[in-house]
Amino acid sequence: MKLEDFPKSYEAKEHEDDIFRLWESSGLFNPDTLPDAATRKPFSIMMAPPNITGHIHVGHALENVISDIIIRRKRAEGFKPLLLPGKDHAGIAGQYAVEKELKKEGVTRHALGREKFVERVWEYMREIGSGIDQELRHLGISADWSRSRFTMDEGYQHAVEQTFLHYYERGYIYRGKRVVNWCSRCQSTISDLEIVYKEEQGKLYFIQYGEVIVATTRPETKLGDTALAVNPNDARYIDYIGKMMPITSVDSDIKIGKSPHKKECSLMVVADDAADMSFGSGIIKVTPAHDITDFEIASRHPEIEIREIIGTDGRMTDSAGIRYAGMKVAEAREAIVKDLEELGILVKIEEINHSIGVCERCETIIEPLISDQWFLKMDKLADKARRVIEKNKVVFVPPNRREMMLEWANGIRDWNISRQLWWGHRIPAYRCECKENEEWRIGLTAPSDLCRRCKKPWRQTDDVLDTWFSSALWPFATLHWPDITDDLKTYYPTAVISSAREIFYLWIFRMLFSGLEFMGEAPFKTIYTHPTILDKSGRKMSKSKGNVVDPMKLIETYGIDAMRFGLVWQAMGTQDIHWSEDPLRAGKKFLNKLWNSSRFIITQIGTEPRDIKRPKPKGMASKKILAQYDQMEKAVADSIASYEFGQGLHTAYDFYWNDFCAVYLEEAKKKPSSETRKVLFFVLASSLRTLHPFIPFITEYIWGLLPLAEKRLLIAERL
Repeated sequence: MKLEDFPKSYEAKEHEDDIFRLWESSGLFNPDTLPDAATRKPFSIMMAPPNITGHIHVGHALENVISDIIIRRKRAEGFKPLLLPGKDHAGIAGQYAVEKELKKEGVTRHALGREKFVERVWEYMREIGSGIDQELRHLGISADWSRSRFTMDEGYQHAVEQTFLHYYERGYIYRGKRVVNWCSRCQSTISDLEIVYKEEQGKLYFIQYGEVIVATTRPETKLGDTALAVNPNDARYIDYIGKMMPITSVDSDIKIGKSPHKKECSLMVVADDAADMSFGSGIIKVTPAHDITDFEIASRHPEIEIREIIGTDGRMTDSAGIRYAGMKVAEAREAIVKDLEELGILVKIEEINHSIGVCERCETIIEPLISDQWFLKMDKLADKARRVIEKNKVVFVPPNRREMMLEWANGIRDWNISRQLWWGHRIPAYRCECKENEEWRIGLTAPSDLCRRCKKPWRQTDDVLDTWFSSALWPFATLHWPDITDDLKTYYPTAVISSAREIFYLWIFRMLFSGLEFMGEAPFKTIYTHPTILDKSGRKMSKSKGNVVDPMKLIETYGIDAMRFGLVWQAMGTQDIHWSEDPLRAGKKFLNKLWNSSRFIITQIGTEPRDIKRPKPKGMASKKILAQYDQMEKAVADSIASYEFGQGLHTAYDFYWNDFCAVYLEEAKKKPSSETRKVLFFVLASSLRTLHPFIPFITEYIWGLLPLAEKRLLIAERL
């Protein structure tokens, strides 16, 4: 083949889509179709399911490219690797997206009714559902798309129902009133992960509480104060413990304790470890209905009253007093501050920067408030997971995540698993709507009898389960549990789970105890937390900041391989990445170097089909480059095995560009011989194998140009 027969440059857009279609049509992403599949050792990774309503961002891209690198490497090493893809139904995000569409039509979900609304959501999901799959394909992810799962699949719904019934029958699920995160716009509880914290300029108010001063950013919650708490070891307040402290009220209608004065009430002082001696004055006001820590203090001190002064509509309740009832929280704050000043008990106000928690979807400020919800007891489940971690039955990468997980597990609270949404897994709980009957019936079908009080049928609750309740089953429900399928027996437990830092606790820990509870074995052997990609200034990327990087646009500019190269190049260990496009440009240059060197070598080796055999050269230069290749290949293998993907790519790059091209290839051009041609062919073919997991498209294309019997690098096994 002549050099002039080759294009001078590799144009990614001309080849990448065609190459992926060939891979997918071959069926070889499915491990069952691989050569000698029956004798290969299984290896599996479950793709972290992106929200069906979303789009791939660079964090998703990095996470999935890393998984693909591992899978492609294992495929070449003779394993039977499964990368199982899927999508999460994104409860609150899915419902919010459809409600926005309805708003344009002047319709509310309540006007439609639950059944028709859910039908609209399904229509929306079918319309957009394939979009995120196509984006993942466009990253070159070699997942078995024939096994793709969705957390609202019929079979997956069955798994979720069985999980709920199992927990309920064991006494782990209960209904009760506790403080939850509440969004007044979505009219639902939301998970910690669905809260976005925004830095803003705020105020810290110092208020005279009897003989002490208490600082707060939320003076309106003074109306719900029912106690003061001090640390039992704080000598400053030892004489106050157990006594009533008179304080000035901002509303004469608010009476706590007994006081002869119209504008005064009394708060009991309790001793509790939750009070931090080193923070502020060391004494904290206790507002049990609107702070989770305060609620827990009240649960330890039954004498403390619980007063609900903020309603689910985000307005002050009648319990807040006549002066403030009906006001929005922000309005009440302004009014109370004015009243505090008039009473002379507002000591001072300081300007501060602090974080405000808002709903991820609608950006409404989150109110902690008491709500009657379904909860999952966590003590026994957490103990199971904790023991597995302590016995090192799972490996954490980086290792410090192990201690962080244990610390979080030791302070875990019962999990609020119910949501006031219509899109999601409906809780299999039934109740009559008559006010006299507070009994709940649990089951997959409605009770056949009538309410014994009003003689009306039982009605299933509209509430659905937290999205994380279903995603906690991901490692085994994707393999069709509770049925004991061949896939479940073959691919569980999985080898590794790759996770972003922000879902490390909420998802990883829940999958861990779920796998132990239902499968009797940890669902993964390694927990890998990949780096977070920040912008150039080191800020977290978010739509509100306008600094989100779209990997699909990067692909349009640089091509898939160069984009993958740029992502992995920056993933040096577990350090966060300050995003730069420079590595993508470097990746494009490397692709050209790989192409140009391959053009020359292919024209030198002839067209006769051959196997890849390691040559036995006599020349020192040839021996040296083969030794250097061996060192590089081992170093790359070690890097991938230890999740140091950036280091692996750097090593392969340095060898190919500097040792092979800049030195050996240049010398071989001056004095071509039979020996150097054999060495050039071997090192090129072997390097393509090493580089393939990182830059699969160009390596596959060049491999197809080599005079080899096996024309698919995707399944070419390592020597």
